[in-house]
Amino acid sequence: MALPLDWPADPRDDEFLIGNSNARAVQQLEHWSTWPVMAVVVTGPRKSGRSLLARIFAAKTGGGLIDDAERQNETSIFHAWNRAQEDRRPVVIVADAPPPEWSIKLPDLRSRLAASPTVRIGDPDEELMRAIFERQFLRRGIDARPEVIQWLVLRVERTHITLLRTVDLLDQALLARHKRLSIPLARATLIEAGLIPGAVPDLFPEPTETP
Repeated sequence: MALPLDWPADPRDDEFLIGNSNARAVQQLEHWSTWPVMAVVVTGPRKSGRSLLARIFAAKTGGGLIDDAERQNETSIFHAWNRAQEDRRPVVIVADAPPPEWSIKLPDLRSRLAASPTVRIGDPDEELMRAIFERQFLRRGIDARPEVIQWLVLRVERTHITLLRTVDLLDQALLARHKRLSIPLARATLIEAGLIPGAVPDLFPEPTETP
């Protein structure tokens, strides 16, 4: 699966796009002073912006960040959690799933995470998908017309990974074929990649040219 993992960083990546799927997580972080403890667990699918949101929060508050928590040392997380309470500096713990679904061996860590609020970022809705497509195409200098983006929004699976894979595949197709991004090119590329079925009705066909 080709993902744009090596695409260079862009200053605009610091702009976290907010939609219905992540608004609650943003709100929870904005009101961190009301947390019962100085720690929160942020979960959600990969490529959903959960780590970016946590980095922005840590930078603004001077707090801590533990990313990919399931793969980190449990004792280190335990000490970071305790230190956050002592210093009154919030720590964000980013994970794939809520703590009850982890296989946590350290009982003291298990009880502390159970006491921490948990928020989840969900899959993108149409509005957020449209905004992500627009930004990703802009980053790559691709002229993506509104009708093409709308066509993609209505057909691509609503997951962040599939969305980013779609952009990557279309970018590769444009470089290989030296064509502009169009609905026929997008359709052929995504069908070949198995991201959409072969027979899809066109709600937004390209206009035909009259002589």
